[in-house]
Amino acid sequence: MKDNLKRVIVDYKKLTPEILALLVEKYPDGYDDDQIISFRNAKNEWIEAVEVSTDDTKYLVKVSTKLQVTMENYDEEDYADYDSDDPDAIQAPDMDPEDDMGEEDED
Repeated sequence: MKDNLKRVIVDYKKLTPEILALLVEKYPDGYDDDQIISFRNAKNEWIEAVEVSTDDTKYLVKVSTKLQVTMENYDEEDYADYDSDDPDAIQAPDMDPEDDMGEEDED
């Protein structure tokens, strides 16, 4: 059976408090390799993502070290002053340079 959900690929920089909360709820102990979906996007780039859904949208959130650290340090109160769909609410975690190796900034 095919679902009619809109599919959205989300990079860490576009992560909202709502999507982060869904991720933490679905993956309270973090995600494992067998929960990562791999595919090629429209630009033929290899993407690895984890999936969360709302009533009308399936989000494929790109896997990254920053995402993992943010999920581990999640506290709902940190986002109480932001709208649930505010992509500026999620701030990059402080990380050692070697922890961020292999991550590329996409503009």
